Amino acid sequence: MRHISYSTLLRLASPALLARLVRRARANAVPVARWREWLGAGESLAPGAIWLHAASVGEVEAAVPLARALRSRYPERALLMTTTTPEGAARVEAAFGKDVQHAYLPLDLPGAVRRFLRRTRPAVALIVETELWPNLYRACEQAGIPLYVVSARLSPRSLQRYRRLQPLVRETLARVEKVLAQDESAARGFRELGAPNAHVQVMGNLKFDRALPPGYEQAGELRASVAPEGAPVWVAVSTREGEEEAVLEAHRVVRESHPDAVLLWVPRHRDRFDMAFEAARQAGFSVGRRTQCPGPPLDVLVGDTIGEIGAYLGAADSAFVGGSLVPLGGQNVLEPAALGLPVLVGPSTEHFTFAVERLEGRGALCCVQNAEALGRAVADLLGDPACRKTMGDGARAVIEDERGAVERVLAEVETHLA
Repeated sequence: MRHISYSTLLRLASPALLARLVRRARANAVPVARWREWLGAGESLAPGAIWLHAASVGEVEAAVPLARALRSRYPERALLMTTTTPEGAARVEAAFGKDVQHAYLPLDLPGAVRRFLRRTRPAVALIVETELWPNLYRACEQAGIPLYVVSARLSPRSLQRYRRLQPLVRETLARVEKVLAQDESAARGFRELGAPNAHVQVMGNLKFDRALPPGYEQAGELRASVAPEGAPVWVAVSTREGEEEAVLEAHRVVRESHPDAVLLWVPRHRDRFDMAFEAARQAGFSVGRRTQCPGPPLDVLVGDTIGEIGAYLGAADSAFVGGSLVPLGGQNVLEPAALGLPVLVGPSTEHFTFAVERLEGRGALCCVQNAEALGRAVADLLGDPACRKTMGDGARAVIEDERGAVERVLAEVETHLA
């Protein structure tokens, strides 16, 4: 009955959900022919593919090292990557080109997921981080497809939301082969929601296994193009709605002691690129866009490109990671850490608690409470190369200590793929 009620409510909501997907597809130039994938239709694949689902950009970034390892270990098998968002699809394309097949995950309607599984017929399903879809998981069990949740995590907000649906969530988790959790806190959360103890293991966070972030090789060229030689540069990445004013206020504070400092500003979502540019212009800064190849002198460069976060991070002396000065739980702090950058965040980091705690414990990360404190912290770091090096070395050490999740996941699933 719970499944019937859930599916009925989802059918009633599906017109609104599809309308939202269509708006997003049009904004991202997704071909009309691909819209049918949201209902499970599309091209058929040869049976036996490895299916890896990563909802959007952040999950795709986490999945990249696992996807590459799977392609290397099982070259005879096709690799299918699904995403929910067009932005995630663009990141898959940028990372792999035609080396993997991409499809959009269908809505969690019984007929849609059955059509999807009939045409894809994967040997195994690997769901990255936190995507619990009752009808999809049920259909995988009925089709005999072993399903793993890998690099599984639960923020406090997600845990609270799933608790409200616990009977349905418990049934869903009972259909999972294994929950391979990022850390013990996530493992406890999945057990609390009803996952059988024997099906939950701590395997680590795939993001620690990432190579250098994409676009890193362009970092030197980018810095030279926007900042005079010797000018300090800091970067604000993955900023979210409500952080624009704080970032600009922090930059004003930075420039009080470093008047030639340049800010590289990379909003999290494409639809905020223009807003960031306009906000910086109205604040009186000399501002440019990455896509327009501006030259110095600039006060602010808005990073309005996808798939080259490494270029912005590698061009900077310190990094602020957004989604943390507003109550959104933070964004990925491991990308700047992998490049040996001092990391700054706001007080809201519950989506990345383990990584933040590990970096903070090594003296590689500093938490600030507001825009003024952010500006002062950035200014202090720009004026102290020795401190930047100490923090950066600590960040790299954390990344090295925590690597290994990819190999542990491969060892767990190899019985289904050998």
